Amino acid sequence: MIPIYICEDDEMQRNKIVAYIEDYITIEHRDMRVLLATEKPSKLLDAINKKKESGLYFLDVALKTQTINGFELAKEIRKTDPRGFIVFITSHSEMSYLTFTYKIEAMDYIIKDDYDNIRKRVIECMESVSKRIDNHGKKGKYLTIKIDDRIIHEPLENVLFIETSPRAHKVILHSRNRQIEFYGKLREMESELDDRFYRTHRAFLVNQDHILEVDTNKNVIHMVNGEKCMVSTRKIKGLKKIKKKG
Repeated sequence: MIPIYICEDDEMQRNKIVAYIEDYITIEHRDMRVLLATEKPSKLLDAINKKKESGLYFLDVALKTQTINGFELAKEIRKTDPRGFIVFITSHSEMSYLTFTYKIEAMDYIIKDDYDNIRKRVIECMESVSKRIDNHGKKGKYLTIKIDDRIIHEPLENVLFIETSPRAHKVILHSRNRQIEFYGKLREMESELDDRFYRTHRAFLVNQDHILEVDTNKNVIHMVNGEKCMVSTRKIKGLKKIKKKG
């Protein structure tokens, strides 16, 4: 189910947006639901902190009665939901450039020119989100990594292994075509990843689908790309499939 959140301080416009969304969900039988429609950014942020799913957000830019604007709200949303879909709805077309200033990846910027256009664009956004979610489900899961102002979505199927870095509090992800160093702990990542990933050593978290062979004499795992990982003696038995060397 895709949760939908709306933050709009004009009650009439907020109710119209909710109606457009709910009509579309009912007619098209979409697995979506409006979880919150509010004028208060703080209420929206409290709500998403309690949910784990990525959401679709329709935000008014000029929240006149609030202490933050829609762009600042979007930036806060990104901290909790880095892969969420953000759509701005506003009367101020000249402010669209601020999506770049605030470094927000916005899905759309809908101008409040007439309600027919708003309805059409809202529905187009919902259709696009449905397609993207379906495609992601077919391709597999992603590991979301935040590095400074960048957010990276690395497909799990491409991850070979993750090891602790010589730099304190950092790990290094080894994928098919790149290495990424970022702040993290293997213990925490182990609990978040699926059963493809196995903690072979205190310093290594390995994707078992990419193991070429295991040298049980030297306690070394040979990966499909030629890299090597360490495996402790007590962890060897836990590997799904052992291709012994020699």
